[in-house]
Amino acid sequence: MNKYLAEFIGTFWLVFGGCGSAIFAPAFPELRIGFLGVALAFDLTVLTGAFALRHISGED
Repeated sequence: MNKYLAEFIGTFWLVFGGCGSAIFAPAFPELRIGFLGVALAFDLTVLTGAFALRHISGED
């Protein structure tokens, strides 16, 4: 059960952080997120999710 919960949290984190930045980039052009900002948001969400949940989901 813990593995499924960890995968759910990781997927939620990726969608919330990565896709959220992709949605806000064109909606608020004054923030100047751009393509690089969206790419970095995806990278950072994958990185933080992997480090935070690797001991639960078995990615050691």
